[in-house]
Amino acid sequence: MDAQYDRFDALKAVSKERYCTRFIELDNHGYVWKDRVYQQLLSELPPSTLTWQMLRADYVANFPRHCIAFPHLEDMLYHLTQQQIALGIITNGYHDFQLANIQALGIAHYFDVILISESQGIKKPNPAIFLRALEKLHVTPLESVFIGDHPLNDVQAAKQVGMKGILKTDAQQKTIEADAVLTDYATLPSMLTALFN
Repeated sequence: MDAQYDRFDALKAVSKERYCTRFIELDNHGYVWKDRVYQQLLSELPPSTLTWQMLRADYVANFPRHCIAFPHLEDMLYHLTQQQIALGIITNGYHDFQLANIQALGIAHYFDVILISESQGIKKPNPAIFLRALEKLHVTPLESVFIGDHPLNDVQAAKQVGMKGILKTDAQQKTIEADAVLTDYATLPSMLTALFN
C-alpha cells in the first residue's frame, strides 16, 4: 500500500499513513475483496479522476512483488518433501491472483496439489474443497492436517471433515478449536510428529 500510494498523485489528498491504515482496516486480513475496499476508500477521499478499478488493477499487478514468506517456510517445506509427505494448498480467491502470489514466493514446486477456490467453484469452509484435495493427494482425513490462519474457514472446517487443524497465528494463545497453534514454521515437523504419534 505504501508503494501504491507513491504511484498515484491523487492519493496525496490524505497522508500515506492514513491511506495505508484505512486500507488495512477495510481489507480485514484479506477477507474483503479489493473491489469493496477500494470503492469505500475512494468514497472517503476528495473527488479525483481515480477509479476503484484503476486501484484494484494496480494492486493485482503489483501485489506479487511484495510477497514475503514467513520465516523458515521454505526450509520446512523442503524438510517435509524429503520425508515424502504429500503437500497441498487450498486457498480462497481469484485463481490467477493467488497463483501469482504462490509463484512469487517460489514455493509452488513443493506442492503436489494447489486448489484455488475460483477455479474449483467451491471455497473454504465448504467441506467439498478439503475432500477434493485429499482425494487428489490420495490420503485420508485421519492422516492429514490443515494449517490456516482462520479459526472457522480453516481450522474448524478441516476438523469437520476429519483432518487435524492447526491455527497459524502470531499470537501465543491456544484456541479450543485447533489441535495445535503454530507461531513458527521451524517447529512444524516436530509438531506433526507429536500430533500423529
